Amino acid sequence: MNDEQSRDRRRSRSLRASVLTLGVTMGLQTAAAQAQDGVSHSECSPDTRICFALTTVDGVPTYTVTRDGRQIIAPSALGFMLRGAGKWQHGVKLGEATHASHTETWEQHWGESRLVTNDYREIRVPMVEQVRDRRTIELVARVFDSGVGFRFEFPEQDKLADVRIDEELTEFNLATEGGDTEAWWIPGGEWNRYEYLYRRTPAHEVGTAHSPITFRRTDGLHIAIHEAALVDYAAFWLQRVEGQRFRTRLAPSSQPWKVRRAAPFATPWRTVLIGEDAPALYAASDMILNLNEPSRIADLGWFTPHKYVGIWWGMHLDIWSWNDGPKHGATTENALRYIDFAADHGFGSVLIEGWNVGWWSESGRNFQFAEAYPDFDMDRVAAHARAKGVEIMGHHETAGNAGLYERQLEDALDYYAAHGIHSVKTGYVADAGMALREDPDGTEQWEYHDGQYMVRHHALVAERAAEHAIAVNAHEPVKDTGLRRTWPNLVTREGARGTEYMAWGEPPNPPEHEPTLLFTRMLSGPFDLTPGIVSLEGRDARPLPNTLARQLADYVVIYSPIQMAADLPENYAAAPDALAFIEQVPVDWERTQVLAGEIGEYAVVARQRRDGDDWWIGGVTDGERREIAIDLAFLPAGARYVAEIWRDGEGGGIDGDRFAMVRETRRVRAGETLALTMEAGGGFALSLRPAE
Repeated sequence: MNDEQSRDRRRSRSLRASVLTLGVTMGLQTAAAQAQDGVSHSECSPDTRICFALTTVDGVPTYTVTRDGRQIIAPSALGFMLRGAGKWQHGVKLGEATHASHTETWEQHWGESRLVTNDYREIRVPMVEQVRDRRTIELVARVFDSGVGFRFEFPEQDKLADVRIDEELTEFNLATEGGDTEAWWIPGGEWNRYEYLYRRTPAHEVGTAHSPITFRRTDGLHIAIHEAALVDYAAFWLQRVEGQRFRTRLAPSSQPWKVRRAAPFATPWRTVLIGEDAPALYAASDMILNLNEPSRIADLGWFTPHKYVGIWWGMHLDIWSWNDGPKHGATTENALRYIDFAADHGFGSVLIEGWNVGWWSESGRNFQFAEAYPDFDMDRVAAHARAKGVEIMGHHETAGNAGLYERQLEDALDYYAAHGIHSVKTGYVADAGMALREDPDGTEQWEYHDGQYMVRHHALVAERAAEHAIAVNAHEPVKDTGLRRTWPNLVTREGARGTEYMAWGEPPNPPEHEPTLLFTRMLSGPFDLTPGIVSLEGRDARPLPNTLARQLADYVVIYSPIQMAADLPENYAAAPDALAFIEQVPVDWERTQVLAGEIGEYAVVARQRRDGDDWWIGGVTDGERREIAIDLAFLPAGARYVAEIWRDGEGGGIDGDRFAMVRETRRVRAGETLALTMEAGGGFALSLRPAE
């Protein structure tokens, strides 16, 4: 055991002893009154059920989160390792607290719900060292009815101006009164970034995880830990220290430190979402948006949420290639054909991957972002798209070479703007730790996809793209932390295992993937899943472990303001009922409700079309067959609807006829129950339109 581990264990024993001595389990205020240094501050949510308290234990700033008087986060230490200035953690005294409150309702440019309520109580506490240089860091916590967000603010001060952070020591000590808590998580810091299947383990078996990470206690309470407003800072991974105690671990940097900032500045918010069950946890995720700054784009009229098709799936089937040659996919002829298909079926744009010079080289050193291959005529393609009323979605793959992309960024965006292109899919395909940057002197450095440099890079791309009226769909990105509120041209991103793994992944995404994503990855924001593979086949005729109805359900369950119809046009021609659903389903919503669900098992999601009276419901299940009773009580009382349903047919499921699908209509009334069956690995999708 090294010295740091020994100190951690001694401090952990000290914290546990302090908890017992102070009687924290008897209630928040009792513990506060008996704190060692006599100072404790607290604030509670508007409904008073969730409370955040800050005190010191042996001079270490320590916080607690309770709900209805029961601990959610047991006493957890705070602190920093500062390069050249040692550890900021011990000998800290709390200053006088100030309190505030805020209530507003704001409107999203696009989203799962048009209106978002932002209602919280805030506490601000100076934390002052009594040793060394008496450096001050302020803690700001906002307490919502659905959870807590807190961050650190570094005020301007002589002894802490050039702040270099080696590590942030924020802990999340899950209360053991919740029992042996379960966790759903993906590993942090591994080579494949965020593109892993979620593991389900006891919390005490988690290693180092990305956030959001979701927990379920034995009493049924659901908790998710994440961060919000990740700006000019390294993303954190969550590393288990012992038992159910976790600590932030900042993504590494090519520099000796992980974060460098000039004071004054604020860290991202550290967030704890709390829900009675899985649907309530999903509803709580609005808190992530609310902790971000309002939009910096006054007019987003150049972007409209839409569905798109594209030159993409053929590459994953290995019938086309990104680079030029006999299999090149992004030819003028293919692009014109896809534009015609999009115009005929009401798709808003066509994604064209592999059109530009440079595919494929180590670290993308030869990419040219404003130069087309000889067999691709951008002028002709853009003119044809305009004539057909279809947008082009551009593509900028970098192979992780962010430095090269930054050098060419203005020319690349100018080129797209000149051709009337208002959206771009960016890509950073490289192993973790292999994103390439350049210092001003030309020295090359290697960075993590979620380190401070790449966080700055993505912010730069978003800002420059907004100036050119271009929306961004980022793949191999840094995780979403709600910045789409501030930069609503950040319309969607990857950051999880998408449909391409159904073509060639080992293993392919299993049926439990989407009902897991909804209550984990989707807590952070939209995901470009790229559904709609109606052929149900991957590379070399590999069968997809889904049903046809399940591919349709994903359009409602997994949210994105741009949704791809990812299959080949000829496969849609062979599946007209499925294509009819994809043509009709909206992508922008007035409001959303998760009607039922359990993590990794099943989910039923209802969404109302933005500015419309029709509702759309999607259901997905794992490898189990399920009977679902949909309570239509959420509809206006007395209203009658025509339900058009696409559901698994008799003998369907992944062990039967995966293509068995029934398309039918029924008349229903608000308050009734609609019974449907989801076969193993299957699902359903339906629309509810007012009968009048």
